[in-house]
This record gives sequence, C-alpha cells and structure tokens, in this order.
Amino acid sequence: MYQLGLIGYPIGHSLSPWIHEHFLKKANLKGTYSIMEIAPEANFSVEMERLKQKGMNGFNITVPYKQTIIPYLDHLDDNAQNIGAVNTVVNKDGKWIGYNTDGIGYLRSLEGAYPELFANKPQRRVLLLGAGGAARGIYYALVTSGFTHVDIANRTVNGALAIAELKAESTQSAVLSLQEAEKNLASYDLIIQTTSVGMKPHIDQAIISLDHLKHTSIVSDIVYQPLETAFLKEAQNLGARVHFGHTMLLYQAQYAFEIWTNQQVSLGDMDDQLKSILEGR
Repeated sequence: MYQLGLIGYPIGHSLSPWIHEHFLKKANLKGTYSIMEIAPEANFSVEMERLKQKGMNGFNITVPYKQTIIPYLDHLDDNAQNIGAVNTVVNKDGKWIGYNTDGIGYLRSLEGAYPELFANKPQRRVLLLGAGGAARGIYYALVTSGFTHVDIANRTVNGALAIAELKAESTQSAVLSLQEAEKNLASYDLIIQTTSVGMKPHIDQAIISLDHLKHTSIVSDIVYQPLETAFLKEAQNLGARVHFGHTMLLYQAQYAFEIWTNQQVSLGDMDDQLKSILEGR
C-alpha cells in the first residue's frame, strides 16, 4: 500500500493527485496520494518531523519548499545536487533521498512530441528564456543529454550567468538580454519559455516578441494555465511548431513514480485527458 503525496503552498488545486492515482491504477498498485499544505507561517522543522513519523513511501515538493527541504534529506542524487532544488523524495529504508525530475521530465515530453529534434542534438541551437528554478533544471537536463549550444536570456544577467555555470565541457552558452534574444531568434531551432509570464490571469502577456522567429523553429512554453499561451499563439500564427507545458507536468510525474515504485507506466491518453481538464478550468 503506497503512501504518496505533495507538500507545498498553496496546492489545493494541484493536479498531482489525479495524475498519480491514474499511475497507481495503471501499475496495478494500491496506494494513496494526498495533498499536504504547509503554510509559510508554519514551523517547517516540526512539519518535517510529522512527515517522517508517517513513514510515507515518497512525496513531491513544490513551491516554495524545493530548496527548504534539502537540509532535511539524507542524500541528494547528482541531478538534484547540481540543480540545487528537489521536487521528489523517496523513502529508502528510513532514509530520505532527494531527486529533481523537472528537467528530465521536460526532455521526455519534448522528445515525445518532437523526436527528430533529438536526432542531431549537437547541431541544434537552443534558447532558454528565464533564469529561475525551472530554467536551471531544464538547462542542466539539456546540456547533460547532449545539446551543446544552449543560450540563456533573462531580464537580469546574474541569474543567467549562475545557470551557465552548470554547462558541460562541450557546451557553448551565451548569456543574452531579452532584447538581444528577440533580435537573434532566427538562429535558434528550439526556444523554451520557462517563466510564469503569460500565466493566468495575465494571459495577454508574452516575455518577448517572436517577430524574427524562423518558421522551422519549435517554440515551447512550460506555462499550462492557460494551455495555449499568448506566446504559443504568436508562434503558431508565424507557422512555427509548438510544445505545450502540460506535457512536462505528466512526464516529470511519470519519472517521480518510477523512483517511488520502480515501475514505468505509459501515459496512454492521459495527455488528452489532462488537456480537457485544463481547458475546462
């Protein structure tokens, strides 16, 4: 009987229970996935002690606790160590082991949609927009999987420079302003929007203009509320291919489920089901 769950705040509308209950059913496993909100004013140490007493098999962590959780863990895998954030914990013989499934989940979702992009990774030019936690995880996954040219554009240079320090020996990474990125869009095969710009209720906002986009590019946005952001709409209007953010949600959850259960479940039609749920919100 698996005991799984999610900590964060606010998380009352999280789709993680829906996703993991489907995974449990697909894997023919019995278990529960519960929401455990921890308000910012709560004593986090006390809450962690309570959680340890429950003896859960594993849990996810979302904002604002992806860094806060780290001192309470017994070990970090290399991915989480380098990214500096944890979104998944597994209980192994009473020890809490921290992982980060965001970047790997993102790459799985991208490869599922556009496998041809991965056929010649060293030749692909990638632009990452934003320098927050999501950008850090995605950047690390890109450069460790064989993408060798990944530039980062952000409003402030320092955040982007900190991410570029994660690059592999073979990686070329330029740090750009958003204005420079706009002017040079035609040189990129993949553009990834990693910030919250365009999220509900600010659905008309976009981080940059795509006027200089080449029509063969793939444009990706990790925002999934709304499903089709202003950024993706503009890309489609210019003839580019797009990649929706809700698929990252599914694939990072799939990887977390593997960590907990050692079972890989297929997503089947969960992509379409989740899309329908989000469109109805």
